[in-house]
Amino acid sequence: MQRSPALVRQILRQGSNQIQTVNSRPCDVFINHRGIDTKRTVAGLLFYHFSRLRLHPFLDSKNMKPGDKLFDEIDEAIRKCKVGLAVFSPQYCESYFCLHELALLMESKKRVIPVFCNVKPSQLRVRDNGTCSPVELQRFSWALEEAKYTVGLTFDSSKGDWSEFLRDASDAVMQNLLEVEGEGAYKIDRKYDFQDQC
Repeated sequence: MQRSPALVRQILRQGSNQIQTVNSRPCDVFINHRGIDTKRTVAGLLFYHFSRLRLHPFLDSKNMKPGDKLFDEIDEAIRKCKVGLAVFSPQYCESYFCLHELALLMESKKRVIPVFCNVKPSQLRVRDNGTCSPVELQRFSWALEEAKYTVGLTFDSSKGDWSEFLRDASDAVMQNLLEVEGEGAYKIDRKYDFQDQC
């Protein structure tokens, strides 16, 4: 079956409009992770699981396309997300990008759910390898300490029950999304109450 060039152009236009609409929608949950440790396991699985639950997750390798500006896209996704999920792993703290994303999540006062995957919180430390300024090191250390003292989930990928982990992570994300959305509604109600009194 041959397709006319006009039909092909129409299909491509419709497809690109749908892609633009999907990508412009703010994400519900931003998945912060160290790709080398978790992209093909925990982070990727969470992305697909949240997508099946009809949430809009952000995972750099799934939401970005060639030509996108790394910091622009990721920073915007973090600023617009409702909840952050920080997947800590053995090599997490070696990544400038991971630490930058975590710091931005914390500075933006987002709800962050830590997932300690194959690593204990006490093992996570920002190291000075000479590539970061003292200000960045302080910023990253502060964000990491904030996350380490936030109730999270632990998971050992070699011994853990993957279905139980997915359920627990989903429950935590859903509960936090409900609370964040409830807080937003509360702020709107308070704003109208205040305006009514004036």
